[in-house]
Amino acid sequence: MKTAVFTPGFRRLTGYISSWGILLAFSLLGAPAAFGQSQFSVSPSDVHQPITHPEFPLYVAGAPDRPMLEPAAPNPPVPLQEQLEARVQEIEKQLAAQKEADAKAKAAAKSKPTFKLGGRIHFDHWGFLDNEPGIGYLEHPDPADPSFGLDPEDRFVFRRIRMEFKGDIPDNMEWRMQIDFNNPNSPEYKDLYFGWKNLPGNHTLLIGNQKRPLGLDHLNSSRFNVFAERPFVVESFNEDARRIGMCLYGHRNDDSANWRLGIFNLENTSRDGRYIGDSMQMGGYGRWAATPWYDEASGGRGYFHWAIAGAVAHPDGNPLPGSTNANEARFRTRPLARSDSRWLDTGRIPGANWYEILAVESVLNLGSLQITGEYMANFMQRDNVTPGTGPDLFFHGFYVYAAYFLTGEHMAWNRRTGTLDRAKPFENFFLVNRLCGRGGLGGGWGAWQIAGRYDFIDLTDEDIRGGVGHSYTLGLNWYWTAYSKVQTNLIFGDIKDHALVNGFDGGNYTILGTRFMADF
Repeated sequence: MKTAVFTPGFRRLTGYISSWGILLAFSLLGAPAAFGQSQFSVSPSDVHQPITHPEFPLYVAGAPDRPMLEPAAPNPPVPLQEQLEARVQEIEKQLAAQKEADAKAKAAAKSKPTFKLGGRIHFDHWGFLDNEPGIGYLEHPDPADPSFGLDPEDRFVFRRIRMEFKGDIPDNMEWRMQIDFNNPNSPEYKDLYFGWKNLPGNHTLLIGNQKRPLGLDHLNSSRFNVFAERPFVVESFNEDARRIGMCLYGHRNDDSANWRLGIFNLENTSRDGRYIGDSMQMGGYGRWAATPWYDEASGGRGYFHWAIAGAVAHPDGNPLPGSTNANEARFRTRPLARSDSRWLDTGRIPGANWYEILAVESVLNLGSLQITGEYMANFMQRDNVTPGTGPDLFFHGFYVYAAYFLTGEHMAWNRRTGTLDRAKPFENFFLVNRLCGRGGLGGGWGAWQIAGRYDFIDLTDEDIRGGVGHSYTLGLNWYWTAYSKVQTNLIFGDIKDHALVNGFDGGNYTILGTRFMADF
């Protein structure tokens, strides 16, 4: 590459250009002095004058008649934002209106009676597997009956078909109605009462047909009992439990104790709904129960309960001829199964004037194991004027049972009422296809419980020969859910010292019963 060569003439030309540039710069700096007050000159008074510009009207200090610099006006709201804000406001108004309407509806509801529907279905099969000849005469004791002396027959039967209705009446009243349609030709009412709750001292007062407070197994709901049928002594001394009367219920604040005290008519009016008679045949009943130990930490898997109960009753042991009312001094029961007749029966006791019942009960629950027992004694006084009367009488009986959950559950307890509560399986029984049938079967076992009970009743004393009964019951309960189960009872029983029927005073028997049950 050739190197550029600058000649002496070129160097002189560049020097002249540089000199002229310097002179031009100095001339510009001195222009104001040379030309006087031109358009570029600024006087001190001009410092505080506004600088005008068509697009930027800026103002400076010293102009009191001019506003300071003002911010630009905000951009107009986006239309979508306005719509959203309006919508939110509308929703808030609607919510406020709905809350107000709900509050008014709740207030209105509190001023009206409430209504709830429930029910239960108990379907039984009873097989009378074996019995001695005397049992046939207890089942069919009427010589005028073509079936006189025949053995008891197997049967399917709806033990209970109950519709239940209950609710509240403002401000502190309640009501309940149960109708049993197990015999469609003759429905019966069970619970049928109204009353006042939340009374001072944690009390409730009920008037109507209700359970007399005697016998733990009777106070337990049939939905929760371990065995299909109630013990000899409980059913004998408190047959069918419910009577028309008035009862006061109470409990402590911590539910460690509860009590019931009531007065009842002795006749069962569930089929005709009335009692007619010159003798009122009333009885006073009471029960005091306590649960001194209840393991709350385990959810009630451990507890101990005990109670004492009693009754004082005044039957009409000498009804006049033609009287509508019958003598209610009678104690009887079936053989822990749904037989046609009650195989243990004192009949109506002539001359019965007063009787008193004393009962004690206890329950010990240790996890899956429960042990329960109850004893009752009946003391009767008779007059000395009624035809067929006799000496005073004494009847008594007891039962004891043990039950155990093989699957680990426990029998729940209601401390406020001193009765059994609903047992709940850890896992419900079910059987389904997995993965639409491609994954085999899946299911749950429910809860399984085994139980055994011994029953004893003595209804024979002096001239009254109602019989002496012994019974051993083995039970197997399969809980499908907390609201459904199947109970199976195998019963081995013996009756003796009964009043003779065609020369027999009792006999041995074996019964197998199964109950399918559900409630809602």
